[in-house]
Amino acid sequence: MSESSPPPVAKSSMVFVFLVVLIDMLGFGIIMPVLPKLITDITGESISNAAVYAGWLAFAYAVMQFVFGPIVGNLSDRYGRRPVLLAALGGYAIAYVLMGFAPTLLWLFIARIVAGIMGASFSTAYAYIADISSARQRSQNFGLIGAAFGLGFIFGPAIGGILGEYGARLPFFAAGLLAMINFLFGFFMLKESLPPERRRPFNIARANAFVALRGLHGQNKIVFWYATSLTIWMAAHVVYPIIFAFYGMEAFGWSEWTVGMALACVGIGSAIVQGLLIRVLIPRIGERNAVIIAALSMAISSVFYVIAGPDQGWLIFLAIPVGSLQGLFQPSINGLMSNAVSDETQGELQGAIASLQSLASVIGPPVFAAVFAAFTVAGSIYYLPGAPFGLAGIVSLIALAIFLRGYALHCTSGDVEPPQDARTIIG
Repeated sequence: MSESSPPPVAKSSMVFVFLVVLIDMLGFGIIMPVLPKLITDITGESISNAAVYAGWLAFAYAVMQFVFGPIVGNLSDRYGRRPVLLAALGGYAIAYVLMGFAPTLLWLFIARIVAGIMGASFSTAYAYIADISSARQRSQNFGLIGAAFGLGFIFGPAIGGILGEYGARLPFFAAGLLAMINFLFGFFMLKESLPPERRRPFNIARANAFVALRGLHGQNKIVFWYATSLTIWMAAHVVYPIIFAFYGMEAFGWSEWTVGMALACVGIGSAIVQGLLIRVLIPRIGERNAVIIAALSMAISSVFYVIAGPDQGWLIFLAIPVGSLQGLFQPSINGLMSNAVSDETQGELQGAIASLQSLASVIGPPVFAAVFAAFTVAGSIYYLPGAPFGLAGIVSLIALAIFLRGYALHCTSGDVEPPQDARTIIG
């Protein structure tokens, strides 16, 4: 078999792995427009208090991903990819059905904990692709997974918004049904990609995220500045999936359908930037200017969220395309960090970045939810539903300042090669 030819298992299983990621993102997107209504129905409390519960639900989900991501990855190295992926789909189905039937808030937390554990299987999906792809095809096949993320975030909220018009619980059952259909498809069609001779014993000492974070230890100080900036940025970025639906309903009285359509627009903007503009802009303007544009776009778009009045929901549809340019931030910094370390430590760096992203997802949700509640709850000193987005805009500028400090060190350090775009620096 030539290097350019994929293993025989690839053609029959690539579709399944694509669907695993797509259905997970569809399920995540489907429930976003209706989660506020479900929580308020269960608790009988206001949108403000419901947002706080949503923040802690997201916190529970992120903690489970942080803890179980390395465990699930190590289990797939020991027992194979197929059982882990199938278990994830079965877990998704159970979690969504639990949320659909949930009579109490405790049920919702249990369901999100289950979903968080199963959501840690993304690393297994990537490992499966690496198993079945030749070296030349690997990047292309990883791109398909990126496409699944984008499609899921575009169509998920739209489907959830439409189904939400017929009941807040219906989208959860739809997400569970999708997961179960894919489970059955995989049970009969998915082949194992990791042969027994390539498996290794399960080692609990290696199965924790802090091991991955140690990948930053011993790296040069430039990487530390970049990684700190990226973590702060990612913590700010989670304001959108956590607060957007609550904000739209509280500030403008939007229905589930309107929230879903707005979130689909966010997904389209992200897909355009990540799938097209990144390839055009970054080579022309360089990573430094791309990061500046991204941070400023988030800060500027946050102003729209803050100033929009009760009858000015249309301003948000202007803010969405402006804010979509923030998609330039993470890939630009990732590229600079990757160029600042040796080839031998690339794997450690990427593992550390994944762990930092999980940490950001743990920190951000409860903070933004608390800010939203403080500025919208009855009796608040000042009513400002867009306050969490204003905070996120400020945090994005802090991340930019830290990045620029790291970039300055990168340009002047004699220990590493200067960034290739140093000649494009403006001002």
